[in-house]
Amino acid sequence: MSNSSRLMVQQQDEVTIVDFLDRSILDEGSIQQIGDEVQELINRAAVPKLLINFENVDHLSSAALGMLITINNRVRAKDGQLKLANISGQIFEVFSITKLDKLFQIHETVEQARAKFK
Repeated sequence: MSNSSRLMVQQQDEVTIVDFLDRSILDEGSIQQIGDEVQELINRAAVPKLLINFENVDHLSSAALGMLITINNRVRAKDGQLKLANISGQIFEVFSITKLDKLFQIHETVEQARAKFK
């Protein structure tokens, strides 16, 4: 497995914005690596403010959804906030069916999501 990151991470004020480099987040190895990378970001922040941008993502597996739930729980455990942005219709449907659209704060754009951080 390569050590090259599967994420592009940028810091804007207190908010850490995470973009995926992969269009499809399907295989176990990638998901594990993404989960580990995001976990590191959470560990580094006293109170994580995490914004995950799905702009580049076309496909997401159920394992990837599981990883997002884990990330959400870890962020909340540190009194942080997690917001998701730019989820395509197809992927949003999966969030909807699994009721994850109720668990996550989902915004249309990164700008809208950023504005919602306290």
